[in-house]
Parts: sequence; C-alpha cells; structure tokens
Amino acid sequence: MEDDDGDAKALTRAMAQSGFADRVIRAVDGVEALALLRRNDISLDRCIMLVDLNMPRMSGLELVSRIRADDQLRRAIIFIMSTSDDERDLASAYDNQVAGYIMKRRVGSGFENLIALFDSYRHIVETPKLRAANA
Repeated sequence: MEDDDGDAKALTRAMAQSGFADRVIRAVDGVEALALLRRNDISLDRCIMLVDLNMPRMSGLELVSRIRADDQLRRAIIFIMSTSDDERDLASAYDNQVAGYIMKRRVGSGFENLIALFDSYRHIVETPKLRAANA
C-alpha cells in the first residue's frame, strides 16, 4: 500500500526485474487496501504486505490495527515502510506484530534490496493461509 506514485513506480519496476510484478496489488490508501483485502476474489496465499506508514484517509498503523482485528486477515505478513524514525511509530508498528519496519532512506531509490528481502522471505519462511477454504 503506497500512496506515493514515484515510490510505487520504482517498486513496481524493481519487482518486474525480479519476475514477480504480476503478483503486485497496489492500494493508494488504507481504506482501499482494507476493501481489497476483504474481497474474496483475490488470492492472499503467501501474501506479503508492504504498508506505507503515512497514507491518506487511513494511516498505515490504523490499517495494520484493523487487519489484526479481522479474524480472516490477522495473520497477514506485514512490513511497514516509512520515512519516520520516530520511536513511537516504530513501537506502535511492532506492537501490532509487523514483520519488519523498513526505513525508506535505507532502501534507496532502486528497491532492489527490498525485493531481494521479500523474495528470500517468501522462499524461506512458511506463512499461514489468510482465509478458510470456504471463505
């Protein structure tokens, strides 16, 4: 979930170069993201979410909190990405069981290291299905 068009384009470009851009679903804010996640016509198997902390209409932390309160989504693998190095944001993110808090300035403009992290993560780490088979 990324509201910044420049970051979204760079991330999509890096994912395309890694061969899995066709599996990316972008939401521009938390309200749209939550609606997408609750749809039953998209697969959430092996889903890794990258959530921007500062989004319009619903912040990233509020989105994560709502996901954690949803019985079908609460086990989602979520990484927060932000420009904020505020300790309160970091603590709030981990209080909501995020898998990681990623600083945009450390990722760089190309996003290649971030894509490599996610690619390794999905190949090494076992993740639960988010919905029951009949949901």
